[in-house]
Amino acid sequence: MSKTPINIPHPRLYSPLKNIEPTLERKKREKSQREKSRKMENFPVINMEKLNGEERNATMETIKDACENWGFFELVNHGIPTEFLDTVEKMTKDHYKNCLEQRFKELVASKGLNAVNTEVNDMDWESTFYLKHLPRSNISEVPDLDEEYRKVMKDFALKLEKLAEELLDLFCENLGLEKGYLKKAFYGSQGSPTFGTKVSNYPPCPTPDLIKGLRSHTDAGGVILLFQDDKVSGLQLLKDGEWIDVPPMRHSIVINLGDQLEVITNGKYKSVEHRVIAQTDGTRMSIASFYNPGSDAVIYPAPSLVETETEEKNQVYPKFVFDDYMKLYAVLKFQAKEPRFEAMKTVEANPSLAAIATA
Repeated sequence: MSKTPINIPHPRLYSPLKNIEPTLERKKREKSQREKSRKMENFPVINMEKLNGEERNATMETIKDACENWGFFELVNHGIPTEFLDTVEKMTKDHYKNCLEQRFKELVASKGLNAVNTEVNDMDWESTFYLKHLPRSNISEVPDLDEEYRKVMKDFALKLEKLAEELLDLFCENLGLEKGYLKKAFYGSQGSPTFGTKVSNYPPCPTPDLIKGLRSHTDAGGVILLFQDDKVSGLQLLKDGEWIDVPPMRHSIVINLGDQLEVITNGKYKSVEHRVIAQTDGTRMSIASFYNPGSDAVIYPAPSLVETETEEKNQVYPKFVFDDYMKLYAVLKFQAKEPRFEAMKTVEANPSLAAIATA
């Protein structure tokens, strides 16, 4: 009677642990990717047209959830004409190509950034310039802008200022604050917020694993309105310990909340860490406009949002002058926000320390 041969794997070719471990790692990776994809699918998108109809309550609830649990959301049908946004995008990309691209390449070469082999933690892979709108505009003084581009960016700033103030009133409604409260809180003695725009381009990077487009941080100010490239991605936010892509959507305006809104809302709304990942292909355009408090505005939690017991026993957020906070932020931008809040408590208790704490 013939016996069926039994094939025994050679010990060098078969190891239960070697087979199991890659499987477990793969399943773990796949689970993480599924969760990340689910979070991206759930990223809050607000259709502002729905604020004028039967879906207003549901839309306000989505805004509330976005402010409390994401710190970010995306606006569509926001009232800024798509044709106008196309003009802003074209002019901004043309300006980079004609005036800034070569300068960036020369800067990269001078600092040897094309050949880095260790992680760079003190620089960002971005080309930027800044426009001030309020309390005083500097658009006419910024070099290398043609007159038509200046005019378009000035018009864009007016549209974004209006949108920011509309959002602040929607936040007031959700928070149970009187209409106009947040806008007034942002006004200093000049009766104006601080409002400006950072125009950035993130060119292709040969080593995106070693240098960030923009390092992780929270924004110092109030409401940030971002018009970003819809073809080249890179913006990420930190959600539940994971970095989530902010989906590029054509003609949308991305909103994120800054540290000042976290303070004024007594932590009900949160500023959230975010970063830009450099890409190997394509140049990403980013036009971020910052609607911030006036430099001498005094920032503190809205009294109606502070519980008496919390106020007496454990005040989380301090009272401070916005300009003092910005001086501290300039030094500690890429560090956690909590130590900044703690430092401002010291200034609040000892006003004479303001110059020392913010030097």
